[in-house]
Amino acid sequence: MPSVYMYVVARDFGFAPNPFHGVCTLATCKPVIRKTAQVGDWVVGMGGAKLRAVGRCIYAMQVTDTRTFDAYWDDPVFHSKRPVRNGTRKTIMGDNIYHRSAGTMAWIQEDSHHSQVDGSPEPSNIKNDTQTNRVLISRRFYYFGALAPLVPHHILTQLGYRNQIGHRKFPLVGAQPLLDWIEAKYRRQTNTVIGDPYQFMESGARYSKRMDKILD
Repeated sequence: MPSVYMYVVARDFGFAPNPFHGVCTLATCKPVIRKTAQVGDWVVGMGGAKLRAVGRCIYAMQVTDTRTFDAYWDDPVFHSKRPVRNGTRKTIMGDNIYHRSAGTMAWIQEDSHHSQVDGSPEPSNIKNDTQTNRVLISRRFYYFGALAPLVPHHILTQLGYRNQIGHRKFPLVGAQPLLDWIEAKYRRQTNTVIGDPYQFMESGARYSKRMDKILD
C-alpha cells in the first residue's frame, strides 16, 4: 500500500524540490524521506510559518523513479538539472550537484545553492545530503510555489496533520481526500510550475546546514 510523506517546507527557492524542466526532483535535504519513500508513494510539502504559508500546499509529487547521485549526474535526461550559477534563475537552482570520480568515494559538490558563498564545497551540506545516496524523481506532480492553495481545514483535521518539525507518514487511504482535492482542482496543471517559488527572486543565495541560515 503506498504511503504519503508530509512535511513543512522551511525554504522554497526551487532547489528542494526542484520542479523545473518538466520533472520534479528531491535530490537534497530530507534524507530520511529520500531513503524510505518508494515508487508510488507521494511526498507533500506544506507551507510553514517562515514562509507565512501555514496550511498551504506548496507541492505534491508522486515518486515515479529514483536514482543514485552518480546515476542522476550521468543521465543526459537530467543534465538540465545541473546548476549554472551565471545562468537563469532556473539553472542557478539546479539540484544535480553530487557525483564521484571513478574509483573514489569522496563526493564532488558542484557550485550550487548548497555551496559556500565563494562557490567552494560546504561540508555540512555534503554530510547531510549524501547520508542518503538517492534522488526521488516525479513525472506526476503539482508545484504551486507562491501560489500555494490553502487546504480546507476539514481535510487536514481529518488527516491529523499538524504544522511541526520533521515529517509525518500517512497511509494512502488516510491521505486520499487531500490528493483527491488537489487533483480535482488542478488536474489540468499536472507537471507544471503553477507559481514561482516563494524565494525565487533570491536565487543567488546560499544555504548552510551548519549555521541553518541563508547566506547572501
